[in-house]
Amino acid sequence: MNKTEVAIGIDIGGTNTVLGMVSRNGKILEKTSMPTNADKPAAELFERIYNEIKILNLEKYKLKGIGVGAPNANYYSGCIETPPNLSWENVNVIDLLSKYFDIPIALTNDANAAALGEMLFGVAKGMKNFIEITLGTGLGSGIVVNGKLVYGHDGFAGELGHVIVKENGRKCGCGRKGCLETYASATGIVTTVFELLKNSNDSVLKNYSSEKLNSKIIFEAAKNNDKIALEAFDFTAKILGKAIANAVAITSPEAIILFGGLAKAGNLLFPFVKKYMEENILNIFKNKVKILPSGLEESDAAILGSAALIWEEISK
Repeated sequence: MNKTEVAIGIDIGGTNTVLGMVSRNGKILEKTSMPTNADKPAAELFERIYNEIKILNLEKYKLKGIGVGAPNANYYSGCIETPPNLSWENVNVIDLLSKYFDIPIALTNDANAAALGEMLFGVAKGMKNFIEITLGTGLGSGIVVNGKLVYGHDGFAGELGHVIVKENGRKCGCGRKGCLETYASATGIVTTVFELLKNSNDSVLKNYSSEKLNSKIIFEAAKNNDKIALEAFDFTAKILGKAIANAVAITSPEAIILFGGLAKAGNLLFPFVKKYMEENILNIFKNKVKILPSGLEESDAAILGSAALIWEEISK
């Protein structure tokens, strides 16, 4: 009996870690999750990951490798380097997993994993040049050129969220000011709303504290034609559209793919990002670049992306 070939995809988050077995055609055959326990040593998490994998019905499958997506993960070194929301310094993931498995193991950051998942299983299937932008708490990006992820000389290339879009602008978690992710993200749009409310109280959003307001509430208000909510989405689209226009000049992508919570705003965001991109783009690129929603289910994207890293490695 031929066993189904699978790759294990693992996504390490600050709160939860998810993992699953993924076939070559992108079907998740089994999956599970566990608390990351980010305050404990990394070795403890990987021991629990090993124990979870052992009970995933391994006898039914032929395990081809393990792909890991994580914040501040370096593809070249195999290390997670001083990650946010995790009480670790440098953690060599390849070494930790190699204690348990004698199979290919690869690591990349979560945004790069999302781009790989998109290329193998999502809306970018067949594309050789595109940029995946994840619009969550922050803004991540994975850049694909000529069918390959761009890693740069040190493994950290592709940080579109940390291009400066406003001189002396909002303070970013990276320590600098004016980074794109402080404006075009779920947290960024909340900040925008409070800035707009300083000049006008004509909004249902004035009833929310900074602890209670989130991008979903702003989205619902915008759907009901709330003036401040609509202005916030327009401002966000303008900042993001201009940044994308600059990125297009560097890599000439076929498409920009938006993924994550803020991307669920759909028609409140996509047409306006496209509009502002076209207004600011170099003439030779006008009307050539698509703005597309991700083709991956948000609940499965992390596992698919991490597993795609292994399928991509095997195909090299």
